Amino acid sequence: MKYFNKTILAVAVTLASSQAMAAGFQLNSQSATGLGRAFAGDAVIADNASAMARNPAAMALFDSTAISLGMTYIDTDVSLSDAQYSLAPLGSSNPQAIPDVSDIGGASLVPNIFIVHPLNDKWAIGFGAYSNFGTTTEYADDFAADIFGGQTKVRSVNIQGSVSYRINEQFSVGAGLDVISGTGDLKRKFHGNTMLDVSAEGYGLGWHVGAVYEVNDNHRFGLSYRYSPTIEADGDFQYLGQSAADDTLHLPLPAMAEFSGFHQLTNQFALHYSAQFIQWSAFDTLDTDAFGTIKEYNWRDTWHLSLGGTYDIDDSWSIRAGYMYDMGAVDEIKSIAIPDSNRQWFSAGLSYNMSKHSVIDFGITYLMGEDVAVTETQLLPPLDGGQLPWVAQVNGTTRANAVLYGVQYSYKF
Repeated sequence: MKYFNKTILAVAVTLASSQAMAAGFQLNSQSATGLGRAFAGDAVIADNASAMARNPAAMALFDSTAISLGMTYIDTDVSLSDAQYSLAPLGSSNPQAIPDVSDIGGASLVPNIFIVHPLNDKWAIGFGAYSNFGTTTEYADDFAADIFGGQTKVRSVNIQGSVSYRINEQFSVGAGLDVISGTGDLKRKFHGNTMLDVSAEGYGLGWHVGAVYEVNDNHRFGLSYRYSPTIEADGDFQYLGQSAADDTLHLPLPAMAEFSGFHQLTNQFALHYSAQFIQWSAFDTLDTDAFGTIKEYNWRDTWHLSLGGTYDIDDSWSIRAGYMYDMGAVDEIKSIAIPDSNRQWFSAGLSYNMSKHSVIDFGITYLMGEDVAVTETQLLPPLDGGQLPWVAQVNGTTRANAVLYGVQYSYKF
């Protein structure tokens, strides 16, 4: 029984951590303006202070102090269908159908704030607070394959400080630091019995660099790179009175590189685009100080490709739209707790110039995922006093869609 308890605890930590790393998916919620164009061109457009989140060099495009405050409401629709669950000794199986499950994902409100302040015609500094990573996923307490499901709530906050320098009329560069803090509450059960209750928090230090090249007032390009750290998350792992106190979970986050272009084609219409590379292959294993390597992932590097346009109706109103093709990070190793897939973004937005200095922006995106066939297996110790280990297995089809709503107020002094 002592061996059984320790093994099940290790299994629970592994599964909970895998779902916690659903927070590793990039959370595009830095601005309502960007949301309305599927973040196409966001590393170079610089229409408000939130531009610093994608490229610190874009701060050189500001000639006065600017501030942006906003929030994004994310409503996810995650489902599991046509599923079966089996728990039996190795070499046998007894698959049982599981009722379809929907509304596994939750809803989140993600705020952001940015300030850009030019010091002179060469230097500018900026501050930002927002989130790049976050997830909420919850299966019901009576979910049959509860060893693969459970509850996960993960939040992260990115505090960014940046500086930019204008080299000449065409070239500008920027750089800065990121302090990323994260918290997580994780719960798992095994056939109704509470086996894991974890609260963990930690932080990491990252950095970012960028450049802007202005062909002229109507055409410019931006390039940026962001190094994301490994988060050291500390917490106490509780299981039926047993605990692994003060353990550390090492959560590697991906580096990101982005290229953007902006072209003012007419007095009223601008075309913009972005290609972003995310180095998810860095997330190959999950390690803890107490257990060593507890889970393999072997995620793949991915790309975001987006195209958008902005049309100025008059001096007061502007509309925008965009499309993004978003590659999923999960490769061969899939999980019902990480319903990842390739996605398509369909975005639209609206700006109203309240005055010469203030603008309010609205953005909405429908994020459409794909059906993914998942088979997940977990080897367990003998549960009947025999010699053969047992195997838990779940298979089914997952799908993850979402709708994102953004609102933002910007002011230029």
